[in-house]
Amino acid sequence: DGRPPFRREGDAPARRVADPVRRDRHEGRRADERRHDLPEQPRTFEEAEAERAQADTWVKYESKKATGPTDVTEDNGFAALGVDARLVERLARDGISAPFPIQTATIPDALAGRDVLGRGQTGSGKTLAFGLPTITRLADGTRPASKRPRCLIMVPTRELAMQVSDALEPLVHVTGLRHKLVAGGLSYDPQVRALAKGIDILVATPGRLADLIERGAVEMDDVQVTILDEADHMADMGFLPEVTAILDKVPSGGQRLLFSATLDKGVDALVDRYLTDPVTHSTEDVTASVTTMSHHIMLIDPNNKKQLTAELAARDGRTVVFVRTQLGADRIARELREKGVLAAAIHGGLSQNLRNRALGAFRDGSLPVLVATDVAAR
Repeated sequence: DGRPPFRREGDAPARRVADPVRRDRHEGRRADERRHDLPEQPRTFEEAEAERAQADTWVKYESKKATGPTDVTEDNGFAALGVDARLVERLARDGISAPFPIQTATIPDALAGRDVLGRGQTGSGKTLAFGLPTITRLADGTRPASKRPRCLIMVPTRELAMQVSDALEPLVHVTGLRHKLVAGGLSYDPQVRALAKGIDILVATPGRLADLIERGAVEMDDVQVTILDEADHMADMGFLPEVTAILDKVPSGGQRLLFSATLDKGVDALVDRYLTDPVTHSTEDVTASVTTMSHHIMLIDPNNKKQLTAELAARDGRTVVFVRTQLGADRIARELREKGVLAAAIHGGLSQNLRNRALGAFRDGSLPVLVATDVAAR
């Protein structure tokens, strides 16, 4: 009808509405810094409103309220393993009553206070394998001292740290314990304040934890349980020097739990140096390839790569495109959007807010395609 985009009758001539990028101005971030990772701007008011509503869902995370008693059946596998009754009931509220193999194997030894070496792939249930016995052991009524956590969980990336923290949060809550996530890309102040009040369980990435130790914001003197999750990927990312420096500050008499898919690249040295007579549990052949997917190699002319990538990504269901560099992730996400495929990039060069937003959208299905560097995807 001759009106410019984003205009409604009665709007001020120069006003743009529903620009999803400008919503973050209160964070002090220039709007144009976000444009490269968002879909192309809609051309009608209706499309703008729809996209704004969709963008709002990217930053909302629903949490289930656990209220009222829940019956725990006699055949509950976690109860049989000796897990705290409050944790068993909380899991039952979410319909979780049968432990995974890695959990069945490791929980009894972890509850007994032994050092444990668990070997299993991502997705095998390791978080509950170390989380349940640790929370059970710490739920003894002891209050943590200021800046002195009683349990340390180290993981290689922010995303994994957030997953571990989210998985443990309802379990920590029902036992009255306190936990905190500390990782790079997140504000220092809330982390420092929480540590000063005293926490039982600290979930941390090595870099941020080393920084907080150097600042005097946290001390390792009261750590009773130390957990290394995905130790092989810490080695891949070059974190082992920081990890060993931190472990040297942890009291030697505490319990150590280490989970890793492999024992190469220096992980075996960690086991020899820091674990005492560990019991080893492996639920699968760690050298086996994935058998639940099919692999295809396509030899094509480089000029056809953009079109073929777009055609593959446009199929039904969610798609992850792996790339080598951050610039490559941004470029491919942009090219996919130009071809009508809703895609966003995720990599270490983006703010944590943007990464959370993209992951949330991919998780709930509103963003069908995620273009990721392998480290960020981890």
